[in-house]
Amino acid sequence: MARVFDGERLLDGISVVLVKDGRIAGVEPGPAVPDGWPVRDLPGGTLLPGLIDAHVHLCADGGPGALDRLGGRTEEQTDAIIEASLRAHLATGVTTVRDLGDHRDAVPAWRSRGGPGLPAVVASGAPITSVGGHCGSMGGEARGADGLREAVRLRAERGADIVKIMASGGVLTPGTDTMSPQFTDDELRAAVAEAHALGLPITAHAHALAAVRQALDAGVDGIEHCTCLTPAGVRLDDALLAALAGSRVAVCATLGSDPGVVVPPQVVAMAERAGITEAVLQEAVARLHRGGVRLVAGSDGGIGPAKPHGLLPATLGEYVRSGLPETSALAAATSAAAGACGVGDRKGRIRTGHDADLLVVDGDPTRDIAALGRPLAVYLAGRPPTG
Repeated sequence: MARVFDGERLLDGISVVLVKDGRIAGVEPGPAVPDGWPVRDLPGGTLLPGLIDAHVHLCADGGPGALDRLGGRTEEQTDAIIEASLRAHLATGVTTVRDLGDHRDAVPAWRSRGGPGLPAVVASGAPITSVGGHCGSMGGEARGADGLREAVRLRAERGADIVKIMASGGVLTPGTDTMSPQFTDDELRAAVAEAHALGLPITAHAHALAAVRQALDAGVDGIEHCTCLTPAGVRLDDALLAALAGSRVAVCATLGSDPGVVVPPQVVAMAERAGITEAVLQEAVARLHRGGVRLVAGSDGGIGPAKPHGLLPATLGEYVRSGLPETSALAAATSAAAGACGVGDRKGRIRTGHDADLLVVDGDPTRDIAALGRPLAVYLAGRPPTG
């Protein structure tokens, strides 16, 4: 390999990474390799940790109205969609995903049965939402502080690694308000307290500025989207930036879309009415980065044709176009994402003892993020995927 990106920076003089029993056994200057080690050399390539997509929906197939079609499937049909979604991520170098909303806890259930050879999955189960709220059809409706505590306990019992709560409405659920909170302060605090009492992190979907502030005050561990919408437009002031940066909350801005897909005019109009445009989202991400907020990368993959699974390289490209240096964008999908997903002790870095989930791309993504679109090899626990 010509170079190695370790999850934070290029490693000077390092071109050999040793792998044994599915883990990184050593990180060495090249070109010397210990006797007896099989060698694969990819001249001109960059080795980096397998990418981590911190916001996906594996049960959604990326077709029109994907979130509206989650019910009515057999377990076998749902499992097949989950596995196809994971294979699409793997093909682009993603070796770990965080699923932040399925249908009635289908992803934790699948994971308990799933076989090897696919990306690792961190799962929330069905997102907790208000009655009639955003993505209520996924099966996570709850009301009142006691109801939210019970919803959190249910997620824990069903094997969730993280709790997802819909703190505001969303564009893809007609009748919900993207500019207002869905829960009272007491309800949201109850959910956060119960999650933390059970040892689970909790992340909040929040488009509304009021919901972002509410979630931050309640003590959430992450904020998805963090669009900061008000009826007068996006309002991301210096005080909020400082509070987000000081809290070390992980913000996942979910940028990126398939440029080859023409978004239906009604969807574009719905987003614009909610104040969500590409320019608005890019400016928000730029301000978050300049303000020192902890950014992670997630694609929202699966929710529709413009958001297919395997979109993360496009997400990182949009992060760079928003003003992030390439190394910061890469860290958002490796070391920073691993920390936010609770797997930072074993994934997201080129480090001795970490899982040998690896990606090799053609070129130098620390100078040209488009190199991520040219994968040369992907490894799960040190082995090329099969099937």
